[in-house]
Amino acid sequence: MAVKIRLARIGSHKKPYYRVVAASSEKSATKKFIEILGTYNPHLNPADFKINKDKFDKWISLGAKPSDTVKSLIRKTSKIGVAN
Repeated sequence: MAVKIRLARIGSHKKPYYRVVAASSEKSATKKFIEILGTYNPHLNPADFKINKDKFDKWISLGAKPSDTVKSLIRKTSKIGVAN
């Protein structure tokens, strides 16, 4: 089972809000995910991206691959915000 770290959309119509989740690459990220790693809110200025660094590092060490979007968000943030 290949695991991807990707965004799962939650929120209402025209007001997206995302969870950063670890999910099987064969299943939908919005329905079946393994663990919530953080959140992303694109409506704030600047956009709010928080991720639990310990959980993220754990999944990377287990072989999970982040999606291109998650890689981009991590690169854009100078430091990884820590979610509670």
